[in-house]
Amino acid sequence: MNQWILSPPVAFLLILAAGWVLLRTMGLLSATASRPDGGKRKAYACGEDMKENRVQPDYGQFFPFAFFFTIMHVLALVVATVPLHDWSAVQIALGYLICLSIGLFILFRR
Repeated sequence: MNQWILSPPVAFLLILAAGWVLLRTMGLLSATASRPDGGKRKAYACGEDMKENRVQPDYGQFFPFAFFFTIMHVLALVVATVPLHDWSAVQIALGYLICLSIGLFILFRR
């Protein structure tokens, strides 16, 4: 019973306490919002003063690229882990490849 500190509940509580102490310490060291110039809440762009930014980002252009990379990574994982001596697994991987190719064609047909 010398290893009680390594038990999951005790380790979790120790890490939680260390994180809380770190949070409070960094909160004391960081800039406060009560400064006269309000520097903590101001927009920042490479040291230049900017007006308040009110642009609402649209993720419509981001989605096709995120979907493409997700599909390609999953496809690479599936194809790379298929055992070549098992013909049924190869057929499943080829079917998966064909379906994902059709999906990517539909995604980028514009």
